[in-house]
Parts: sequence; C-alpha cells; structure tokens
Amino acid sequence: DHCWESLAELFERGATDGILCDFGMPILHGGVRYNCRVLCRDRKVLLIRPKTSMADNGNYRESRYFTAYKTSESSQGETFLLPSIMRDSFNQRTAPFGIMYLQTYDGVTVGCESCEELWTPKSSHIDMALNGVDIVGNGSGSHHELRKLHTRLDLVRSATSKCGGVYLYANQRGCDGGRLYFDGCSMIVCNGIVLAQAPQFDVKDVHVITATIDLDDVRSYRASIPSFGIQAAEAYCDDSGASKRRYVSCENDENVTLAERKVTKDGIVPKPSDLMEGGIKLRIHDAEEECCLGPACWLWDFLRRSGAAGFFLPLSGGADSSAVCAIVGAMCVMVTKAAQEDPTGEVAKECRRVCRKESDDYHCDDNCLWVPSTPQEMADLVLHTMFMGTENSSEATDSRARRLGKAIGSYHLSIKIDPIVTAILGVFQLATGQMPRFSSRGGTMSEDLALQN
Repeated sequence: DHCWESLAELFERGATDGILCDFGMPILHGGVRYNCRVLCRDRKVLLIRPKTSMADNGNYRESRYFTAYKTSESSQGETFLLPSIMRDSFNQRTAPFGIMYLQTYDGVTVGCESCEELWTPKSSHIDMALNGVDIVGNGSGSHHELRKLHTRLDLVRSATSKCGGVYLYANQRGCDGGRLYFDGCSMIVCNGIVLAQAPQFDVKDVHVITATIDLDDVRSYRASIPSFGIQAAEAYCDDSGASKRRYVSCENDENVTLAERKVTKDGIVPKPSDLMEGGIKLRIHDAEEECCLGPACWLWDFLRRSGAAGFFLPLSGGADSSAVCAIVGAMCVMVTKAAQEDPTGEVAKECRRVCRKESDDYHCDDNCLWVPSTPQEMADLVLHTMFMGTENSSEATDSRARRLGKAIGSYHLSIKIDPIVTAILGVFQLATGQMPRFSSRGGTMSEDLALQN
C-alpha cells in the first residue's frame, strides 16, 4: 500500500504531467508478489509489466521476495484492479497487466524490461524488437564490481546493434546501507551507438541524461537487415495465424505522443543528436580508479546516512591504513568539488550537516553558504587519524603517517601506547602463564603477528 501511496503522491506533485514515466515497484496480483515496471503519464497508469527472470546469483536473492511472471506467448495480458487510492483520487479503476508493450497515439511503441532480463540468454528486448518495439527501458539495480561496466556496455550495445532500437538503461546509484555500492552509469543507446552516459562514480544522488533521436533511424536500420525482417515476420503470428503482438494502444489519447518534434521554450526545434554517427567518447575508468572511487562514494553515502560525525583511522604508515586514508581523501575531493559547483544543492547541504557548519555563523561575509574551500579543509573536519606507536615502532613509519595525514588534511595525532600494550601482555601472562615473543626472539609466527597487531 505504501508504494501505491508514493505513486499517488508523485501524481499529485505533477511528476507524470506531460511525460511518460517508468517506475519500479512491487505489485501484489492474484495473491502473488511481482517485481514490476509501471508506465504512467498524465496521472494515469498505462501499463503494469511484471518481471519474468529473477536475479538469484552472487549477491542477489530476488526470489526471496518476488515470483517470476509466467505467461503463454498467445496471452493478451490481464486486467489489474487498482487500489482505492488510485480509484478515488484519479478516477482510474483498472490497468493492463502482463508482458505487453505501449503504443502511443503517434505510433511509437515502448517496452520495458528489468535488470536481470538484460543479462539472460533469452532477453526480453529481443522479442520486443522482433515485435516492432522502438524504445526499450530498463530500470536496473546493478551493483559495482571491478570491470563490470564493460559487461554492461557490451550487453546494452549488443541489445540494439543486432536488432536496432533505442535502449534506455537507468541504474541505481549509491549505498543502500549494506555492503554494496550501486554505481549508476545510466546510458542511452541507439542502434548500438552510445549517445549519452552518466558518470559511473559520483556523490550526487541523481544524474539526468538526455538525447534527441530520430526514430526513422531505427526503422531504417532494421529494414537494412534482411534476417531481422524474416525473424520479425515469423514472430508476428503463432501457428494458428493469430497475431502475437500485445500492444496497449493509446490511439484514442492524443496527449500520449513521443515522435512529434516540439518547440522548446526558446523557440528552437530540437534536432536529432549530432552524435548519431559515432556516439560519444565513453568514460571508462582504469581498474585503479575504480578501486579508489567506488569505496570513496560508498564511504560518503554511509557517512551521511548513518548520522556519524566522521571517521577515526589508526594510521600506522603501512599499506592498508594508508590506502584507506587515501580513499577518504578521494571522498573529500569529490564532495568538495560537488559542493563548490552547487552550494545550494543536496551534496552541499549534507556536507554542511556532516561538517557541523549549518548555522548562520558559518555564512560568508556576502551571506553565501559555507562549503569547504579545499578537500583538506573537509578532511580536517571528518577524518581523525592517529599513529599509535610503541617502543618497537620506527621513526620512518611515524613520519609516513604524519606526512600522509598532512597531505590528506586529517586531524592527526601521534601517541605512544606502550602502557596499554604492557597491561594487555600482563593480563595475558596472568591468564596463561606465558609471555608472547617476536619471532626474532624465539617466538612463533602466531606470537609475532599477535604482537605486531
């Protein structure tokens, strides 16, 4: 019910006025819970499309919550009775439900699939293309893995290079409170050419990308592939000769259009993307950049959502703690840049809250809002590093920790913890009757590691 309440609120706010929107939400239909795409426009639900393939590999266990929708190829879909909040507020009682496509007033056809369906051997977009669907949307929740973007790019480009069409890939961005980070990088692809790409790693919650496309290019591309025409003709009818195309027609609603060119507020008629010939230059990070930027974005999301005041890091000067310190430094660089670009934006607001700079005392002389002037200024407020040395620590490690803390900008301290170590060893000796020794003094490897840590 809460999902329908949220959708109703989006309707009330005008989110769907004059624009076709694709929302993802759970739907309880016939006593079964489905993961669905809900296509809406002008405060009306046009189509509910359930997911047919569940993600149950790796970190995903989707079938714990949802059931894959099954239907015959000849099925013409079902009718879903909308909840009372939609009936009372928007005077709509039912909506089409099933594996169908939307046909607008001007003849443009729109379909959608969800996340895992792009990755399956028999992907939904293949059947859609053979049935004449021009535009396919994909609302995805694909988490970051090293070099995974290459696979996504190959799948999305392959989806339209073989069959033609426009593919709108939208991916979740951010940390959901768990150990996964969703790296966004939404894309618009036409006939195998990437026309727009959102950043893969960014501290902003939302990125909007656009492209103006001539759909005649899609039809021309498909018509130039004879084998596509043969398979499309075979897909049109079943063995009995009945059509298998399952469109939800909006031919009686002239407001639901996509193909008409409309004059912008500046009086300019949008032209198809100048990049249709070769596409954009893709931004693909090096593996080393992914290892740094992915965890940095995850740390920022975790910090701002957990309500914590910052991070405390025992900085030994070794590789592990130094790498973590550098990642937090990268986080500060990204947040500072975003806050400076838009001092009134959400990133800047969250930065002021985390850095405890929300009050009027931190406004500039010209009444502007506070944002960190450098990444080091932010690091000083959110990262506390400490070198905790003993009689066995070298000056070299102390120096490395101090210099790295200064470069990052952290609030750094250096203390000796010999009294603590002596107390712990004394309790251990009292309990076991033994005193651990370094391997250089006759101890075992286990004793040596325990004393080092």
